[in-house]
Amino acid sequence: MDFNLRKADESDFEQLIELFNEFALFENLPDKMSNSVAKMIAEKEFFNCFVVETDNRRIVGYVTYFFCYYTWIGKAMYMDDLYVKQDFRGLGVGTMLIEKVISYAKETKCNKLRWQVSNWNKPAIDFYKKMGAEIDNVEQNCDLFFNDYPLR
Repeated sequence: MDFNLRKADESDFEQLIELFNEFALFENLPDKMSNSVAKMIAEKEFFNCFVVETDNRRIVGYVTYFFCYYTWIGKAMYMDDLYVKQDFRGLGVGTMLIEKVISYAKETKCNKLRWQVSNWNKPAIDFYKKMGAEIDNVEQNCDLFFNDYPLR
């Protein structure tokens, strides 16, 4: 099967919302997923994503990212999510996505790429270690949520 890797655009938002919901279910956190196509359209200037699609433009994986600044090292990229539909795992889709985000981080002169992985997700941990990632158990997430966004 042939795959195409490209930057996501607004026409992908509906398919991506379906994948975001799938990923939330995979993470056993479906109640945390509150994004919508309307919200994505309203906030599209903040959305950065690469997708892998089949020949018929069915998106089978995505990686989202944003630029940030770390006081100790400077400009960096944060990979928010990397997700591949279950039927397409083991076919190189995840590798295509992470290699693309790594090369893009280097092209844009980032000093590091950072992301998180759930401590129970051993296949992902093994995959990231194989890519050369250092995984620590030092930091934990701190989230401060605000009122529901009106376009939910």
